[in-house]
Amino acid sequence: MLPLSLYVHLPWCVRKCPYCDFNSYKAGTHPARDRYVDALLIDLEAEARRAGGRELGTVFLGGGTPSLFPPEHIARILGAVRDQFNLAADAEISMEANPGTVECGSPTGYREAGVNRLSIGAQSFSDTALSVLGRVHAADDIARAVDEARAAGFENLNLDLMYALPGQDVDGAIADIESAAALEPAHISWYQLTLEPNTVFHARPPDGMPNDELAIDIQESGQARLRELGYEQYEVSAWARDGRRCRHNLNYWLFGDYLAAGAGAHGKITIGRGAWRYAKPANPLSYMRSVEDGRTDDGSRQLGNDELLFEFMLNALRLPGGFETSLFEQRTGLSAAVLENSIAAQLERGLMEPAGASGWRPTELGFRFLNELQASFLPES
Repeated sequence: MLPLSLYVHLPWCVRKCPYCDFNSYKAGTHPARDRYVDALLIDLEAEARRAGGRELGTVFLGGGTPSLFPPEHIARILGAVRDQFNLAADAEISMEANPGTVECGSPTGYREAGVNRLSIGAQSFSDTALSVLGRVHAADDIARAVDEARAAGFENLNLDLMYALPGQDVDGAIADIESAAALEPAHISWYQLTLEPNTVFHARPPDGMPNDELAIDIQESGQARLRELGYEQYEVSAWARDGRRCRHNLNYWLFGDYLAAGAGAHGKITIGRGAWRYAKPANPLSYMRSVEDGRTDDGSRQLGNDELLFEFMLNALRLPGGFETSLFEQRTGLSAAVLENSIAAQLERGLMEPAGASGWRPTELGFRFLNELQASFLPES
């Protein structure tokens, strides 16, 4: 039986950041929080039926900005999860929060609601960079948010950081890493700013974006510094201390199953020998109306063999440790033989290499050109 996770989407933010391509919306003065949570509870009941009694190992409250919802709302959501699902005794329950938006309630309230892992969207410790990125917090707010989270009993903390920011050089990126590490989070997510389609930055790129050569220098220098500071890279953008890997995200990358509740949330579930994807309506109002009318899905479809192969490799190749052939067979239901030709081509190009007796992983070169390596597994059509 594949491991099972649950993602819950809370779609509102104080304002939409110009680089963000997530399904998020400006909250305005009175977002329909009560109605939205009511809809989530109906949705969760349907997802519990889909789970069929399987054990739920992780829950992730993402957004948007979940910390715009007060602790009593988070308690209602997690209470429904505990009541309706077979939740593991040691379940990892994560929630995203921004340093400037934990005003709906103290971290103590979220901890009491059942959250045991907090992911704080720091992004940078430079007030200039934060202003360019459209963030609603200042650098000083980050340390304050971490202190408050620790006082509330959160030991498992993640800080999100971005690099290759407008006007940033290697020294600036290293300074951000060192400022983050000084707060001693168990986990740092360190990812490159990219200009995604359908964002303000894509339409109007900010001045001073580092060129490719500088971005690579920042990446390599930052990775070296993170290692020196005691963090282990276990995914392209994920660094952990003391084994505090994010179990929820690992389930995505290792092609486990995950349920989805909330506006625009996407799920993947294995039924028999087939894997199915489904999604919820993206617009919060459409989502609430749909759920209230008894329609909790926005369509589902079974993945074909070519899609299973590509999606597994798309995720598993993000892990420097790679994957075991037996895991590929277990998670996709496909024979390892379907991998042979594709992997042989990447071995010849120097982008992949054996990992142990029966596994495969990207080489250092393959990890540098990961997008190209992943694309090599796309279906020919």
